[in-house]
Amino acid sequence: MKNFPVLLVFALSALLLAGEESKPNVLFIAIDDMNDGITLFGRDRPFKTPHIEKLAKRGVFFSRAYCSSPACNPSRASVLTGKRPHKTGIYGNRTDWREACREVATLPEYFRRHGYRAEGYGKLYHHHGEGAFNDPRAWDEFRKMDPQYMPDSKLNGAKGYGSRNTDWGPWPKDGEEARTIDFKSVGYALKALSRKGNKPFFLACGIFKPHSPFFAPPRYHAVYAEDFPMPVLGEDDWADLPTGAAKLMKPKKWFWKGMESLERRQPGSYERFVRAYAACCSFADASVGRLVEALDRSGQGRNTIIVLWSDHGFHLGEKEHIEKFALWEKANHVPLIIVDPRKPKSSGKVCSSPVDLTCIYPTLLELCGLPPNPSNDGLSVVPQVSDPKRALAKPALMTYGFGNHAVRTDRWRYVRYADGTEELYDHKTDPHEWNNLAGDPRYRSVMDEHAAWMPAENAKPFANLR
Repeated sequence: MKNFPVLLVFALSALLLAGEESKPNVLFIAIDDMNDGITLFGRDRPFKTPHIEKLAKRGVFFSRAYCSSPACNPSRASVLTGKRPHKTGIYGNRTDWREACREVATLPEYFRRHGYRAEGYGKLYHHHGEGAFNDPRAWDEFRKMDPQYMPDSKLNGAKGYGSRNTDWGPWPKDGEEARTIDFKSVGYALKALSRKGNKPFFLACGIFKPHSPFFAPPRYHAVYAEDFPMPVLGEDDWADLPTGAAKLMKPKKWFWKGMESLERRQPGSYERFVRAYAACCSFADASVGRLVEALDRSGQGRNTIIVLWSDHGFHLGEKEHIEKFALWEKANHVPLIIVDPRKPKSSGKVCSSPVDLTCIYPTLLELCGLPPNPSNDGLSVVPQVSDPKRALAKPALMTYGFGNHAVRTDRWRYVRYADGTEELYDHKTDPHEWNNLAGDPRYRSVMDEHAAWMPAENAKPFANLR
């Protein structure tokens, strides 16, 4: 019995070690600018994403997921810090997010503090200022996305329309995929998966496509060679917008007006633009397939939680708008998939309750058995990962710019701007958001109910990087 305390210590140590070894890995896949036109959202959607659909069959697809902000930097900062834009003042793509949240442990940093090896590759933070938005303290190893491989001149022939990034077409040649950003980013992640370590891993890979320029090798364009359904457009869709929307959106109007002008000069340009976006979605989907297949080949898939999300949606002419930077459905509705291989009963299920991407940080902590981070603003959706039919306690909240917010519930999208003007759309009868009901007094109670979910205070805009 003299050795009993020693044996007890060894036994407890063994249990603790076993607990560390049993912690699941995390594969964190961030996609840029992918909207709800992908086939994941329904067979009637035009942009083909078979690998992402296959991934969804392994876990839960959140069919009404929304970004925290329809812009790269504030959206990504929100996911990675677990903080909402109106709490941090991170509203724009040049805002110094790391300084704004200097006391906040980012998601990979938190995992690293709790015994994980954290590696990140590709576009995870917004690609501003030669990597100024990288966060070295969060990673054991990190590599920002490589430079874009560009043609010598614009492929679309529209020299006066936008920048070099305002371009689209087949590029590079088939067989030259290894020269693209995403092929390289995924390649770095594959090397990480091939390494054996004594810690669980948090592996993040950012996929740049379908972000502009809309370049994808010809074989991805060939997928869309047949008749192609174009976006459904309303007539004079800005006629019922309030002053707040007009003020916020006016600087973005050039993109759609430029497309209309280009279409008059070069008929067919608009369709080629949309087809090129579709090709980029399929190219991004292939990158997801490479990642997940490599995970399975490594033998670690059964102990790896996978989360896939897009930083925001993208307009392709809907509501007379191109790009993101708006509080309408198309700019905010995104794919979100959470796979927990320990929950096979949830495989292939759909959660249709609205949720925003602030859920990712607390959900991953809970799934991996890590202590909650009290600074998180979002709700964990672990109950929905186990039972996708369970409704969430709060609706989805979106913010773009200071004082501009949108709330999405099962039926309604309510938008209120900094000047107090409003929009209300009934998605039961108006999925394209063509009819703003905010001026109809019959819907005042609906708007008041949704306004109660909006923040009473907004942080001042934080300083930009120079």
